[in-house]
Amino acid sequence: MLETISTTKIFEGTQGIFTHESAVCQCTMRFAVFVPPQARDKAVRLPVLFWLSGLTCTEENFITKAGAQKIAAELGLVIVAPDTSPRGPGVPDDPDGAYDLGLGAGFYVNATRAPWHMHYQMEDYITRELMGVIKGQFPVDVNAIGIFGHSMGGHGALTLYLKHRNLYRSCTAFAPIVAPSSVPWGKKALTAYLGPDENAWRNADAVALLTDRGPTQTSILIDQGTEDPFLDDQLKPQLFARAAQNTGQSVRLRMQPGYDHTYNFIATFMEDHLRWHHQQLTQD
Repeated sequence: MLETISTTKIFEGTQGIFTHESAVCQCTMRFAVFVPPQARDKAVRLPVLFWLSGLTCTEENFITKAGAQKIAAELGLVIVAPDTSPRGPGVPDDPDGAYDLGLGAGFYVNATRAPWHMHYQMEDYITRELMGVIKGQFPVDVNAIGIFGHSMGGHGALTLYLKHRNLYRSCTAFAPIVAPSSVPWGKKALTAYLGPDENAWRNADAVALLTDRGPTQTSILIDQGTEDPFLDDQLKPQLFARAAQNTGQSVRLRMQPGYDHTYNFIATFMEDHLRWHHQQLTQD
């Protein structure tokens, strides 16, 4: 059952925050949805974007910092922003309280290892359970679904797009972790959630997925700031660009001079991403 936590009018649309009991994650999950003014026409079904946030974030970071609602209202885009992990009593967290594992750090994978496997089923939550809630409760076009995200969420957007090609028609990312198998953030999370066998990580690694499964039919947009402190150690966008070249994947990687890893960077280029999605989701 869907519970409304709050709704507010913005750019003639509505920004809401909701909760529901997740059978997949076995806890109460929160998510945000922006519904544009075009939804006042009850016969209309609108394109929908799923935004995946990065480490430490909740559903609120995007809706308060990204500045997406004005352009989404203009274009008639529904935007869904889920939380980044399960939460609540009994949901395990990193025993040392680290920010890059556990609460706020679900990495959008289905955990297979204890103690994480009981709750951390974020891939199934995003692609199946939450998707079903959105299709059933909001005025969305089920044939016009896109996905985008930032950092850990950029990793999630790329991997889910590459794995669920019949579900998503468009994908973009801001400063994504493109090869978690090769960087400290990813190695820590994938070892915990999936175990030490690196072969089990390939389905959670965008570079490996692209290499193994080949290109998609639509182009991918990636923006990356040149002054991002995580660029060289954690993000490594050149690895995805190389895999794209090797496989024939169309990708536009834009290195943005002077920009960092924050929502200031995201807000600057958000309009470009929304228009990119709108074009891909509305073309015949």
